[in-house]
Amino acid sequence: MDRFAPVLFILGILIAGFGGLMLLPLSIAWLTADGAQSAYDEAVVITVCTGALLSLSMRSRQREMRVRESFLLVALIWSLLPAFGALPLYLHISSLSWTDAYFEAASGLTATGATVLSGLDDLPLSINFWRTFMHWVGGLGVVVLAVAILPLLGFGGRSMFKAETPGPMKDSKITPRIAETAKGLWVVYVLLTVACAVALNQVGMLPWDALMHAFSIMGLGGFSTKDASLGHFDSLAIELVVLFFALLAGINFSTHFLALSKRSLRVYRFDVEAHYFLGFLAASIVALSVYLWPEEVYDDFPTTFRYVAFHSVSLATSLGFATTDYAQWPLFGQLWILFLGSFVACSGSAGGGIKMVRAVVLYKQVFRELMRAMHPRSLQTVRFGRTVIPDQVLHSILGFLFIYVVTIVSLTLLLIATHLDVITAFSAVVACLNNTGPGLNLVGPTTTYAVLSDFQTWVCTWAMLLGRLEIFTLLVILMPAFWRR
Repeated sequence: MDRFAPVLFILGILIAGFGGLMLLPLSIAWLTADGAQSAYDEAVVITVCTGALLSLSMRSRQREMRVRESFLLVALIWSLLPAFGALPLYLHISSLSWTDAYFEAASGLTATGATVLSGLDDLPLSINFWRTFMHWVGGLGVVVLAVAILPLLGFGGRSMFKAETPGPMKDSKITPRIAETAKGLWVVYVLLTVACAVALNQVGMLPWDALMHAFSIMGLGGFSTKDASLGHFDSLAIELVVLFFALLAGINFSTHFLALSKRSLRVYRFDVEAHYFLGFLAASIVALSVYLWPEEVYDDFPTTFRYVAFHSVSLATSLGFATTDYAQWPLFGQLWILFLGSFVACSGSAGGGIKMVRAVVLYKQVFRELMRAMHPRSLQTVRFGRTVIPDQVLHSILGFLFIYVVTIVSLTLLLIATHLDVITAFSAVVACLNNTGPGLNLVGPTTTYAVLSDFQTWVCTWAMLLGRLEIFTLLVILMPAFWRR
């Protein structure tokens, strides 16, 4: 137990802190008398007491945490916090099983947005607030927040930050100290969230709806307060605001921080990944609009362009909001926007998938191999912008892509073995692994994941957790070598 004392000590602090966050929806429940007060009373007591007892029991054995222990801590955070986040939902909604409650909370914290709930319009305000607030907390990452406060407790956070941070550029930082980096990212995150909420309110959303949808947008989640998602509002102005802030949330937050600190938009000119991100999205929107127009899914080209643009951005960034039933599109269109979520979002954003930087580097690696086949003696390098990508990084990306594909195939076959149809199984796995939310067929944009059995739900939950931690962080703790001294 002494070996894992620092892990359990910090985990206890984070669980207790997570319980403290429940005081926000608890306050709303009391102020609005929405009927969910008792559920939050119990959830807060259980969560805070569990965290406090765990931390106090390990206090005398604490020490600096090593890198290997950081992987375990990160995996435990993302696996256990949904269990506590599920408590208010499970205690208040009598028809909700523990499996579905955990799935909903995991979907919230991983910013996936897949839901098993219906009747969202009639849920208590505090329940909808908690669901979307979990998006917001999980979007930039509980771990990044923890890194910002750990130095105050006498613990360094660099190893923990590297264990959770996605993308191949884990050692890059925007300030000299890792805690300052985390704080800087959260400052940008908060400012953009406030701006998003104000903008949504100005174009017609009520204040509470604006705030909760801002949580979902900046966390690139997808939970809404309405069963019809954003389609409930049927407002072009609202859709434009959502598109703008979803695009901002899909760009590396380090770029936003640098732009804010330098008070200059020129920073965005030098973010090569953002150029690919915006360029590929623009090309996809135009191509898919031209493809759908002759199919006469909508009355005219402007309407076609409107819905294609919104859903392309929504699924590519892994936001997952819907304004219409895109399941009525030809299958190619449905699959294309689903695949966009696999790679379009930038590293360092709240988006899911393999990230644009990996996709571009992989493409350039393929091109290099083709050139080598024609010119075996030539020296070919892979560059991302002006940066030469080392072979070590290339090997890491290739390894990640392999395990990513294997995960999709394995989990899809597992769901098919439970008698789920191929389209539903495949789209559910892809949507959950990429933290996109809605899939196709039985788990499409107008339905929920409540149609799945408990086993199928747990498979999708595992996919969400794997996707949020980009697979390796969870898989590494399953290796026998990890547990050897």
